[in-house]
Amino acid sequence: MITFFSNSDFLKLAGPNNSELDEFEKLFGVKFSTRGLTILVQGKEDNVQSFLKSLEKFGKDPELSIQDIKNGVSGKYKFYTYTGKCITPKTPNQETYIEKILSHQLTFGVGPAGTGKTFLAVALAVKLFQEKNVDRIVVTRPVVEAGEHLGFLPGEIHEKVDPYLRPIYDSLQEFIGKQKMEKLIEAGLIEIAPLAYMRGRTLSNSFVILDEAQNTTPIQMKMFLTRIGQNSKVVVTGDITQADIGSENGLKEALRVLRSISEIAFVFFSKDDVVREKLVEKIIEAYSKSTRKAAKNQRIHNRPTLNSRIKPRR
Repeated sequence: MITFFSNSDFLKLAGPNNSELDEFEKLFGVKFSTRGLTILVQGKEDNVQSFLKSLEKFGKDPELSIQDIKNGVSGKYKFYTYTGKCITPKTPNQETYIEKILSHQLTFGVGPAGTGKTFLAVALAVKLFQEKNVDRIVVTRPVVEAGEHLGFLPGEIHEKVDPYLRPIYDSLQEFIGKQKMEKLIEAGLIEIAPLAYMRGRTLSNSFVILDEAQNTTPIQMKMFLTRIGQNSKVVVTGDITQADIGSENGLKEALRVLRSISEIAFVFFSKDDVVREKLVEKIIEAYSKSTRKAAKNQRIHNRPTLNSRIKPRR
């Protein structure tokens, strides 16, 4: 979507020589071009509309800072940590992600690390659990990652599995505290388990998160998705560029097979949604460029030559 507008207050916020425009581009996921007082904005329709709605606030308070606008964009959904810190979505795409989870039984969140896929899903799971909209929280991960297999790790089974699930414990602990989390786990109201433990179960009245789904096989993914029960919210998160299991990838297949089902939501994150250190965003972009270059070189290498198209005479 492309649209034009004129707004002198916004140009003030853009800073001298439009030095702050990149902050707005990252915030809203759009691109700007300026000519005098006329501004061209282009991007996905949802992102452009989100920007235009927020633009109405700009003229009402010329003293607004970029940080004020960031808080305003993400003020629709608020989550509070155990220590009282307020957590809100930082980009329009993160806001869309929460909206899709609330309005769909099954949501896929796909994209690079640092985009809040798992963290926001955990935050929403805790909120819905505390509001008694779900009876329990179930979080699962495949436990084979980065070329490591459980049989080669030291210790008992729980000691082997826990390191893979530690990021989930950390996220839950941030929202409900360690002691309460442990009590809820002991009571069976929170379950954190390897994906293999989901086989043969039906997960009803639960908020269920499958994390690191790029490390599932197609069989594992199908098994998990057929566990969905009544009154459950299910979120599948993953980064298809960081799969550790080879060519057979359950997440890729699910995205291909299920895209036509309207009851399922798909949210795709990009480097613009990364909310970690700026260095992480640059690292992701560097790898993306390298992948695109390698793919281009492969296409050129596979392109048939003139000599290969000429059949030899018999």
